[in-house]
Amino acid sequence: MQIGDLLIKLLQSGWLGLLDYLAAHVLLCLVPAFFIAGYLSLIPKETVTRYLGPKTPRWISYPAAAVGGFVLAVCSCTILPLFAGIWKRGAGLGPAITFLFVGPAVNILAISYTGAAIGADIAFARLALSIIFGIAIGLIMAALFRQPQAQDDAAGMFAGEHQMRPALGGLFALLLAVLIAGTLQVDMLTATLFSIHLPLDLPVSLQQGLDALHLTLQGAALIVLLVIIAPVAWKGFNNVVNGFSRWTWAALGLTATTLLFAAPTTAPGSLIINITGRFVAELLLLAAIAYVASRFLTREELADWLAETWRFVKQIFPLLIAGVFIAGMVRGIVPEDWIRALAGQNTIWANALGVLFGVFMYFPTLVEVPIARMFLDLGMHRGPLLAYLLADPELSVQSIMVTGRILGRQKTIAYVSLVAVFSTVAGYLFGLALAAF
Repeated sequence: MQIGDLLIKLLQSGWLGLLDYLAAHVLLCLVPAFFIAGYLSLIPKETVTRYLGPKTPRWISYPAAAVGGFVLAVCSCTILPLFAGIWKRGAGLGPAITFLFVGPAVNILAISYTGAAIGADIAFARLALSIIFGIAIGLIMAALFRQPQAQDDAAGMFAGEHQMRPALGGLFALLLAVLIAGTLQVDMLTATLFSIHLPLDLPVSLQQGLDALHLTLQGAALIVLLVIIAPVAWKGFNNVVNGFSRWTWAALGLTATTLLFAAPTTAPGSLIINITGRFVAELLLLAAIAYVASRFLTREELADWLAETWRFVKQIFPLLIAGVFIAGMVRGIVPEDWIRALAGQNTIWANALGVLFGVFMYFPTLVEVPIARMFLDLGMHRGPLLAYLLADPELSVQSIMVTGRILGRQKTIAYVSLVAVFSTVAGYLFGLALAAF
């Protein structure tokens, strides 16, 4: 194959993969997840960090560290400075390590996207094992390395009292319900309540164009909506802390419309829209969120929420698009036999290779999911795939180097070794469990 032909094949594969991604129902998990991640910034940090002090009982500090990693961080690039801060200010070594491990592993964006793109089994295993491993590795590190007695003034960071308003918890529950309603595959949500037959025929040329791009009419419309939202959101959210504008309300309206438009189902080549239980659930939950937010949040809190959400979108979504495009290109040229030979079976060595992929093929938050999906499509066993997803957020060359500067060589070697061993064994046991059931 000539270089020009290879380049065209790569671009076509990447482009088709990107179109398939944007047109998929993954928006029903990704859009709510971004808003949840932004909303977590409203939860006072003192409600978590005050439980991480060195004098706090283990049965409180370790679960608090796991919850803190979920609430206060989004990816490994943000968890490292937070980890350095609580460690230098006197947190116990064990809870600090738990915080470091759990933060990038169980962020709401990655878990929800994993479930939508790869499967609920991998998402649940990733969530549960990350919490269990984080606490276990923290306990082992605390037992291996004796921590000097903390300075009296070092506990100041952990002594603060701050109550979270009930309205914040209620709104958070509604946001989680939107995420669950958009992704859960149960009859109550997937069943068709009634169908709408649009009174027009799809032009043959348009249908042929959609078929060439592997798109349905609904998928193409979702892509158009995303293209429209981008400039409107930029105008409405970029300076939202300075005040709301018509662009802000327009961006929120378009976002809600996108979620509602993604909820029904359509058949390829038809103009029949099946209104499902998912659509009704999304409509009711979005209305409830609008009421609670307008009734119980101040304008400043709403602005901070939207600004933080937009910050995550700007930081992550372009990388995610690039990752999906790259995964599509790689999928188009990597022979399936390679992946099947290396990690197509559930062996210890295949799982260790999955962990090694996580070290040297590190991707920013969420980008590892389309890469993992590519591995799965090429024949990787789900055991080594889980090992890769467990290791990728924790072990990369850059994060290991930064952790070494914070903890020192010995503690870093122990931490990296524990993460590698736990991830490898977890993938292997998960693969055995799949074979058994």
